[in-house]
Amino acid sequence: MLQDDPKEIEERHHNLMDGATGQIDEVSRYVQEQRRVAADPACSLEARLEAFEDIIDSEVGDTSMVRARNIEREMALRQIYLKFEGGNPTGTQKDRIAFAQAMDALRRGFDTITVATCGNYGVALALAASFAGIRCIIYIPEAYHTRRVNEMIALGAEIVREGNDYERAVEASSARAERADFYDANPGGHNTLLQLQAYGGISYEIYDELRDAPYVVAVPVSNGTTLSGIYKGFLSLYRRGKTSRMPRMVAGSAYHKNPIVRAFLKDTPRCEDLRPEAIRETSINEPLINWHSIDGDQALNAIRETRGWAGNATDKSMRAFSRLIREREGLDVLPASTAGLIAMIEHHQKQTLPGDRYVVVLTGRKS
Repeated sequence: MLQDDPKEIEERHHNLMDGATGQIDEVSRYVQEQRRVAADPACSLEARLEAFEDIIDSEVGDTSMVRARNIEREMALRQIYLKFEGGNPTGTQKDRIAFAQAMDALRRGFDTITVATCGNYGVALALAASFAGIRCIIYIPEAYHTRRVNEMIALGAEIVREGNDYERAVEASSARAERADFYDANPGGHNTLLQLQAYGGISYEIYDELRDAPYVVAVPVSNGTTLSGIYKGFLSLYRRGKTSRMPRMVAGSAYHKNPIVRAFLKDTPRCEDLRPEAIRETSINEPLINWHSIDGDQALNAIRETRGWAGNATDKSMRAFSRLIREREGLDVLPASTAGLIAMIEHHQKQTLPGDRYVVVLTGRKS
């Protein structure tokens, strides 16, 4: 396993605090005309939807996937591909579900959309809502302080501080959506299928590059929505005869701080909530930890159905792998997003994996 070295001192000066950054200003300028039409209530709904769909087609998804030959040599595992979600407008895969739900809200006549977040998802939804001309209300836990709040506010979102943790903020956001007839963009609600379909796009893009399913797709998990969506996408491809097999789904998360990983390692039938008071957040693990994984059972089922596995990742390992990817492959990735890669590599070190193709989903700090 990688060890920290003196370069860690430099790493601490390389902002690790809260998630990704993207190219919001550049994207906004590029789609200025489509944005004007999509957000204009004076335009017909058909014109607004067409303009918004054009924004999605040109700016969201279709992210790069590169072969990590230098990391392959270092880890003695051939054909590792890095699926870099940092190419999305706000720098993470969250744009996929944010834009899909903003378009759904626009189509269905909602004037307000709400979500709870600890950072990245809130920025993604604020951007998507601003493009669609929809009011956006974002719930953030009282104890969480992220610089991405400033981005949300700059994009016109209204911020509500609620609860001591993410799960409580989700409850408050969903309850208000129910009372006020807002569009509820939180995981685990009525729009779960739409969210899974949006993340399924990652599967189709991997297939487009490889023309078959890889042996493994490794994903960092928190709620489990991204992994579940990728699994659903590959399941559709496999059932339609597009792929010769299902990939093994591999999940990685913060050390002893995720119900999905714990349920797999303890071989319990379902995810069980952790004790909130036992979880300690850090600037590294914050995007991953969850005492209640909302889509956890779906993710756990995906891992077991594909004969995959799950593993824990320490802050030290995530920092080290983030630095490794930056130095060896030139991608500036969020340390927490390397948890899936760590789970895959640690399994390989214990039980040698076959010569095959492996895909790792990563979130970027810079696009």
